[in-house]
Amino acid sequence: MSKQKLIRVGLVGVGNWATYGHIPALKLLPQYQIVAVCSRSIEKAKSIAEEFKIAHAFSRVDDLVNLPDVDLVVVLSPAPEHARIVKAAIGAGKDVYCEWPLTTNTQDSEELLRLAETAGVRHFVGLQRTLGASSLHLSQLIRERYIGDIRSVRMHVSMGSFGPTRSASLEWTLPAGNFSHVLSIYGGHFMDMLFHALGKPEMLNGIVATQFPMLTLASTGREYPNETPDAFMVMGRLAGGALFQIQIEGGKQNLGGLQIEITGTLGDIKVMNERAFVTKHHDVIEAALGDKGAWASLLLPCSTKLIPCSDLDSSVEDLAQLYAAFESDRRTGGTTVRTFADAVELHRIIDAINTSSRSGRSVSLMGER
Repeated sequence: MSKQKLIRVGLVGVGNWATYGHIPALKLLPQYQIVAVCSRSIEKAKSIAEEFKIAHAFSRVDDLVNLPDVDLVVVLSPAPEHARIVKAAIGAGKDVYCEWPLTTNTQDSEELLRLAETAGVRHFVGLQRTLGASSLHLSQLIRERYIGDIRSVRMHVSMGSFGPTRSASLEWTLPAGNFSHVLSIYGGHFMDMLFHALGKPEMLNGIVATQFPMLTLASTGREYPNETPDAFMVMGRLAGGALFQIQIEGGKQNLGGLQIEITGTLGDIKVMNERAFVTKHHDVIEAALGDKGAWASLLLPCSTKLIPCSDLDSSVEDLAQLYAAFESDRRTGGTTVRTFADAVELHRIIDAINTSSRSGRSVSLMGER
């Protein structure tokens, strides 16, 4: 691949997700080259640039987005900073990736979508689990009617984090206005994955709860009132008529991870992973056909693997799959990657869940189509 065809990347934010996830994912793909990093601390930016042999290090976002060598700006900062940085990238005419949540509210995300479309830049959002090989396999099975018509789906996701003690790395999630909690982060990622495979919700009933009213900071031992939800449940009907039920909860002490059960007219599918995030392995997909079919694990088909083989964790490979899909879309004009439009739709679903929880009533999403 010639130098001219490389997608040259500038990273804004160099925390753990950058070094654990994005940098290894991008280095796996020969279509990409990381040329610049930006951090509030120039010393940290220079340290990361030296460690990973990256040419440019900045402490100012404007310096990175206006660098002629950068084709794609990757926004990895906390959610409250996303809108400002994405606007700067769009203003510079650069393609842009942004972590999920796209912004802290629906209106700001809608504005970023309008700005990106008006500027004609390509945009995608970090809902990488939806483009993971196992998620693509699930979508393929549903599309091919492997278990017939879908009657119902139940998903449970749990994690040890977002319990009564907040780690130092998550202290910034305390204020409700930062939109960084179980419903927004975990709900966003897993609902996008599920609805992408099985269809969009037409109506829903939701309960959003704060089950840990006080939070203790691990770094200081200080206690704060909890302003954010740490659990939610939602049920409703999908566009094809299937029923769905979702439960996601933080602070789980045992048996965390992902469990999905899908009931079809010809059989059943189970999806499992021992972890919800920072996954070591791909989701395990099992199926049983007929009334008394034996459960069998289904192998990932080659068609769902968009990246070279590696020994990276599955969570990092999911991210690499997202980048591979973006490169393909950019080259072919396709639309397989998760865009700002998908993020806006997800914001609206989360708004509907909150509205239902506050009102105690069902909410229709038919008008959101």
